[in-house]
Amino acid sequence: MSGGGDAGAGNTMRAMAYDAYGGTEVLAPARLPRPKVGPGEVLVRVRCAAVNPVDWKLMSGGLDALMDTVFPVVPGWDVAGVVEQVGIDTPEFAVGDEVFAYARKDYVHGGTFAELVTVPVRALARKPASLTWEEAAGLPLAGLTAYQLLTRLGTGGGDTVLIHNAAGGVGSLGVQIAVALGARVIGTTSPANHDRLRALGAEPVAYGEGLAERVRSLAPEGVDVVADFVGGVLDDTLAVLAEGGRHASIADDSVVAAGGQWMWVRPSGPDLATLGELADAGRLTVPVARTFALEELGEAFELSRSGHVHGKLVVRV
Repeated sequence: MSGGGDAGAGNTMRAMAYDAYGGTEVLAPARLPRPKVGPGEVLVRVRCAAVNPVDWKLMSGGLDALMDTVFPVVPGWDVAGVVEQVGIDTPEFAVGDEVFAYARKDYVHGGTFAELVTVPVRALARKPASLTWEEAAGLPLAGLTAYQLLTRLGTGGGDTVLIHNAAGGVGSLGVQIAVALGARVIGTTSPANHDRLRALGAEPVAYGEGLAERVRSLAPEGVDVVADFVGGVLDDTLAVLAEGGRHASIADDSVVAAGGQWMWVRPSGPDLATLGELADAGRLTVPVARTFALEELGEAFELSRSGHVHGKLVVRV
């Protein structure tokens, strides 16, 4: 990876990248070629990009069995920015549009921790006016994960929903989305986060031993929907699920054998637009814990890996 030159000059761009799998020691500032803009894609000038645990898991090689990787890799899948150039057949967007996206592609290579990134139109939506650039960048992956899991389970008015790890990055958005869908929400978290969950509209319960009993005391008939955003809680899920209830996990594939769904998250411009509408209606907030400069990405990854973060870690580009 080469350095030098003026930021944004000519046919190159500033980025953070890595040439091999490893820890943050493999991550370095780079000057890389300006991305080519294919049919059905737009080029986005990045204002902010958000950190997700999958970013450093990919960097460590943890998902090598799932996805092809082309080095050098610019990490990052969450982005908010301005359309710089449109490819062939992209009537939905124009240069200058403010947009955001979960910009995952079919292989690992050109991510969002750079000045420029190409995004397929199918993944792109207009940035919500009510969100800052930092908040908009922090919404896509976590928000879509929660939204797609809850809607795939048919969550709606009259449902009682249990959310495991309700104060986490995905869980706290899941609480707000489930409330917006008309559901009653019970959320598991440590006692220190109970007031935070109440403010989001959930009834908090402490996780750990006796969880099922605590949930049953709030919902004697059982819960209709369980959203597992942490893993390792299948026994508790089955203990509180009402007859005919639905459940899914993003962290535990053993739910499939127990009648549940194992989910990841799909890029979806239309789903993201729905989340943007919720944000603009004042029904969805995105907590930002800390912002970093592009060159501080390694520090942001280490903080994310520590697991002691409430809110999104965002890089300003």
